[in-house]
Amino acid sequence: MRVVDLFCGCGGMSLGFQNAGFEIVRAFDFWDCAVNCYAKNLDHPVSIMDLSNVDHAVETIIQYNPEVIIGGPPCQDFSTAGNRQEGQRANLTLSFAQIIARVSPPFFVMENVESVSRSVAYSGAMDIFREAGYGITEKVLDASLCGVPQKRKRFFCIGEKNGGDGFLESSLSTNQSIFPLTVRDYFNQQDYEINFTYYYRHPRSYTRRAIFSIDEASPTIRGVNRPKPSEYNQHPGDLIDPQEARSLTYMERALIQTFPSTYLWDGVLADIEQMIGNAVPVKLAEYIARCLLGYIRGDINLRNLGFIDWLKKEKNLSVRVAGDTLSRVGRARRILDIQGDNFDEYISRLTKAENFQLIGPSVRSQIKRAIKLYFEYVSQPII
Repeated sequence: MRVVDLFCGCGGMSLGFQNAGFEIVRAFDFWDCAVNCYAKNLDHPVSIMDLSNVDHAVETIIQYNPEVIIGGPPCQDFSTAGNRQEGQRANLTLSFAQIIARVSPPFFVMENVESVSRSVAYSGAMDIFREAGYGITEKVLDASLCGVPQKRKRFFCIGEKNGGDGFLESSLSTNQSIFPLTVRDYFNQQDYEINFTYYYRHPRSYTRRAIFSIDEASPTIRGVNRPKPSEYNQHPGDLIDPQEARSLTYMERALIQTFPSTYLWDGVLADIEQMIGNAVPVKLAEYIARCLLGYIRGDINLRNLGFIDWLKKEKNLSVRVAGDTLSRVGRARRILDIQGDNFDEYISRLTKAENFQLIGPSVRSQIKRAIKLYFEYVSQPII
């Protein structure tokens, strides 16, 4: 399927979709440094374009007859790391929506920070999507459960022309991993050399820890990579003495963002760090792309879709909460499959499973409640 990538940056989202089997036919961004990096690594056309000029963008993009448009409009005006004031860059979310409405691809995928869903700009974009006839799936994903060794939460808005709301919820919820992916496990999977165990990640405030281990998922890779200050004092949550840890190199940060080790980074260091931090992790984009491709091919679990509909109708749950419930059922079933059990039998077996006991008590309780709802659903007579 033909894909156009808007606000493509250095290519994380394009590479993820390409790895999943989509054909990227064109990509656009306004930052020349990112466009140059993209061109060095991906073999399809990329060019500089001011996407706030919607008329020109539509005239150009429509020539490629894309079946999917993907993109991550700049998020700095929505980020909790910033001043949380919506400014000019927030308007690019509206530009993205206007381009979608006028080009009218069968599908689109928009990525942004978690807080975007509460913004005025996103509310306006949703009005545009709805008026253009798109069914919408909204989902916050933790990248560490989607093949990325990083606790990075990102919001995705996925649209299908003339589709129903929540159409991709089942796939996005049930395909996630049971446990967060650690840096060590990912590096071992990729056969990357590991020459450190602890590292420094500059905190947003000194009320937070700054020393992390490769035996956990990394914190969010940001657009700046500040060195450890000489006056930094150990935080109670730091795992070792700060003197024994160093900052990550830009290449290590890129690997945690799941770019391949062969990816070429060119330019001044500050720009490279910014490109890496701004990027959609490759494996997270690939996760979204594979879920979407499975849906397009008809690889959907009708029982899961029915469960979500039942939760919305009979339990008055929102699409998001219903999806979270389904996700917890899927997590339980990946630990221990349901094999003709009733609720009590399954819970008894599940609570004895070693992987279940490793989960925190509050999450175990949430999973049990979700399983109870699932058994209530499957016990309903088929009409």
